[in-house]
Amino acid sequence: MHPNNIPILSNGVSVFLLDLNAEVPQVLLMRRADTLLGAWCQVAGQVEVDETGWEAALREVKEETGVILEELWSADLCEEFYVPEKNIIQKLPVFVSFISSETPITINEEHDAYQWFSFDDAMELFSFPGQRRVLEYLHSEFVARKASPHLRINLSGRRDIAATDIEETTG
Repeated sequence: MHPNNIPILSNGVSVFLLDLNAEVPQVLLMRRADTLLGAWCQVAGQVEVDETGWEAALREVKEETGVILEELWSADLCEEFYVPEKNIIQKLPVFVSFISSETPITINEEHDAYQWFSFDDAMELFSFPGQRRVLEYLHSEFVARKASPHLRINLSGRRDIAATDIEETTG
């Protein structure tokens, strides 16, 4: 690699959980308890070995919120930002899922709080311009209009659910 290049790394995912059935559309945010201490963020994390991006999205949601998603959509967009400590440009494919704000949430040790916010309130809370750009895009493509059915991901053959999870959700 030429020393003047800035590498582009895409080894993570970004997932926004939305409740469009609330009186005002809502987005779930969690407050970071470790890296980015105090920042309000969506679900995000790294893709593991032999895992697809959408499988990582399902796993990260389960790990960070305790929720097993029934559906997942590609936002057809990447969140993108520069990481000065590593001199890389990080690109994360963005995924969306629709759940009720009444869904029980169990946050993991990465977060110390969670809350459902209106899109306007979330825009004010986000620390990074890239998060605000993504949220604006999601509002226009998933709230203001019906999402294209071509963006829905076929979850058959998913590997994120153990047999015990299936029994819990169906039994």
